[in-house]
Amino acid sequence: MFEGKTLALSKDENGIAEMCFSSQDSVNKLDMATLGEIEQAIDLLEADKSVRGLLMSSAKSAFIVGADITEFTQLFNGPQQALHDGVSEVHSLFNRLEDLPFPKVAAINGFALGGGFELALTAEYRVCADVAALGFPEVKLGIIPGYGGTVRAPRVMGCDNAVEWICTGKHAKAAEGLALGAVDAVVPLEGLKKAALSMVHAAINGELDFESRRAEKKAPVLLNDMERLMAFTSAAGLVSAQAGRDYPAPMSALKAIETHATMAREEAGKVEIDHFVKLAFTDVARSLVGLFLNEQEVSKKARTLAASVEPVSTAGVLGAGIMGGGIAYQSASKGVPIFMKDIAQAGLDAGMQEASSLFSKRVNRGRMKPEKMAAALTQIKPSLDYAGIEHADVVVEAVVENPKIKKAVLAECEAIMSVDAVLCSNTSTIQISELAEPLARPENFCGMHFFNPVHKMPLVEVIRGKDSSDAAVAKVMSYALSLGKTPILVNDCAGFLVNRVLFPYLGSANALIKEGVDFVQIDRVMERWGWPMGPAYLQDVVGLDTCEHASRVMANAFPDRMKPSFKSAAEVLFGADRLGQKNAQGFYQYVADKKGRIQKTPDQTVADLLDGHVDAPIEMDDEMIVDRLMIPMALEMIRCLDEGIVATAAEADMALIMGVGFPMFRGGICRWLDNIGITEFCARAERFADLGAPYTLLDSLKTMAADNKTFY
Repeated sequence: MFEGKTLALSKDENGIAEMCFSSQDSVNKLDMATLGEIEQAIDLLEADKSVRGLLMSSAKSAFIVGADITEFTQLFNGPQQALHDGVSEVHSLFNRLEDLPFPKVAAINGFALGGGFELALTAEYRVCADVAALGFPEVKLGIIPGYGGTVRAPRVMGCDNAVEWICTGKHAKAAEGLALGAVDAVVPLEGLKKAALSMVHAAINGELDFESRRAEKKAPVLLNDMERLMAFTSAAGLVSAQAGRDYPAPMSALKAIETHATMAREEAGKVEIDHFVKLAFTDVARSLVGLFLNEQEVSKKARTLAASVEPVSTAGVLGAGIMGGGIAYQSASKGVPIFMKDIAQAGLDAGMQEASSLFSKRVNRGRMKPEKMAAALTQIKPSLDYAGIEHADVVVEAVVENPKIKKAVLAECEAIMSVDAVLCSNTSTIQISELAEPLARPENFCGMHFFNPVHKMPLVEVIRGKDSSDAAVAKVMSYALSLGKTPILVNDCAGFLVNRVLFPYLGSANALIKEGVDFVQIDRVMERWGWPMGPAYLQDVVGLDTCEHASRVMANAFPDRMKPSFKSAAEVLFGADRLGQKNAQGFYQYVADKKGRIQKTPDQTVADLLDGHVDAPIEMDDEMIVDRLMIPMALEMIRCLDEGIVATAAEADMALIMGVGFPMFRGGICRWLDNIGITEFCARAERFADLGAPYTLLDSLKTMAADNKTFY
């Protein structure tokens, strides 16, 4: 009947039409081209009176993964009316599809997400392959379903279930979809089309009442006033608590569903569109959609680099303990055998204990079978000598953060390794080019900076030293990807990217504490701004010993703006043997509650220790605290971009979000600067010019402001 670039429409001898999605791209998406071809297909189906039923299917491994986000970003930057009109047209299109006078069945073979699942909901019935997954991920982008999802889902699967799916953005497996009424049958993949066609015939033959199904979707939700009040009142508390005040989309979705629950389809659709368009023009949506696109860009760049080398088949780690054990666990859990070397049996025992503990947690949560845990642990080969290291493709040095010790260990290992293997250091601050000095093959050496805890933190900084070869960098990128991490390539400097940008932030916090601002207030303000923890708490979690060592490295590298003129609160506490969480006392005290969970509590001892090292207490408003901490951090990030330490704003933003938990809803530093405006940021920085180098505006930023340019 019709064959386009994204779908084909055919009809069999029984009058059963099939709309089969088969994009020329790798996956099916609801982009403008696909929507245009759906419209052409609907025109034909409306005109052909011989059609008795319709099957919607996919020739790809997924059904439809959702809308094309790149197209959405263009609409999000245009006039609101243009977006409103565009979404309204899709609503009308989907309504026409739903109103076709014969039964329709969607055969969902893989992912049916966002707009893909919304399309499937226009059918009276949905049959899923057992490997399929369904859901509405839109709230993770700061928006809500905009193609009728908030309207049809509550009428198909009930308000409670629809609210949970839509407001959490979760994916659900086919079996859960069946249990909740989102789909009507689940079958093995190989039997999907047969089962779906059988359902079409059953509806044609009157065995299934497809017309009443369609009528239910077009009518108000089947709840009386009291049921509706109870459902939405209880949901509001849960959704609000889970989403928090910085993510408006979940509550907007709930309000839309509550508002249009009493309406018929057309009026309900208008409510959804209004909520969708309003959210689309918020900074949060702009940031989260941008973050999604940044993630794709960073991932593509890493995969492209990694594709130029053979995958890593065997790895090694030098230094056990918590970090080495974490790296060994991550490697073994992803099926890459790893050799773990330490100079002391106690270190090896600690590394194996760390790996075993992490595997045990997966077993206890039902995510791994005991026999698989046992097999995975055998992939870690602990040793007190280097025997076997010659077989490793990549070896990660993770010994104590001391350049003299690191250089000795690296040179010792290099002499035994294969000449083609890549050696790298997990140092967090020491320059890679310095560590390469004693090596015979510096071209086979680079940095591979993991973040702690290794199994949780998604970022790996891959650091190119002055002699690092493209092949070595690509090999480490490949290894990081095989570990399930997101590697970002940065050029060499003290602290690399994340720590170099983090320390002006921590230094500014310590400066405020010196001036008499309560560190508890600073933490509270920055957590309210969106950070997972404030700067004092963060230093406790990292370890005050680690922070003090790193701060000295950074002060030596960048003395004009990172060397304090006073003894910081962190240094005072470290001098009193308060190390943070690792010995249960730092800025805060850490004690276990009745359930054994560690809680931070204020500690009067800290005030006594800081007496004489900080000025008299002062009050400072929240906005000034944010500016004092964030301006130096932002300026340091721009320096890194100017110097080529990181190549793009996208990589800069992703690194900070994945490495230290920069607020996702703000999209990263560069996105945040775009949202508040470069000119406005410059004005804020100039207010603190008398505070010196950390607040000094860069010429590049002044030029951006003058030319009205943005990072994105």
